Amino acid sequence: MAPKPKKKSAARKKTTGVKPIPAGFSTVTPYLVLNNASDAIEFYKKAFGAKELSVNRTPDGKIMNAEIKIGDSMVLLSDEFPSARTKSPVSLGTSTVTMHIYSKDVDKLWAQALAAGAMVVMPLDKQFWGERYGQIVDPFGHHWSLSQRIKMSPQEMEEKQKAAMAMFGQGEHSESPPIGVG
Repeated sequence: MAPKPKKKSAARKKTTGVKPIPAGFSTVTPYLVLNNASDAIEFYKKAFGAKELSVNRTPDGKIMNAEIKIGDSMVLLSDEFPSARTKSPVSLGTSTVTMHIYSKDVDKLWAQALAAGAMVVMPLDKQFWGERYGQIVDPFGHHWSLSQRIKMSPQEMEEKQKAAMAMFGQGEHSESPPIGVG
């Protein structure tokens, strides 16, 4: 006797023909909440070369949902809405997340971000883990780290690590600058 065919679950039947993850998206996609998302999109275009893919607005012009692409990564964003549980860094007074960008030319990207209005949190420099790395905050309060892997000798890595640990041991790690209103 032939085995019975397996039954598809109801949820599986509903998704037939629809990709569960949209084209171009990864499993994890950041979603930024901002005050003045329209200006933020323009900043991300200038600072990081973002491409605007879609924008859905409310009748009063606020951004309900937007999709941008930075390099090969999707970023979703919206304006802050008073009734929503999520808040912008400006409303919170801080950001609880740092977005990380790897670049093939971190010095160029760094200069581009600063020219667009980003503020330095941690200067771009060689780090003991083998990257040229720095941190900025955008005019909307979101934190970004920019990085490029570099070749370093084991001795150079050890010297950088000792210097970094000495700074952290003395409490000299950098603090974030105040968050501007975008």
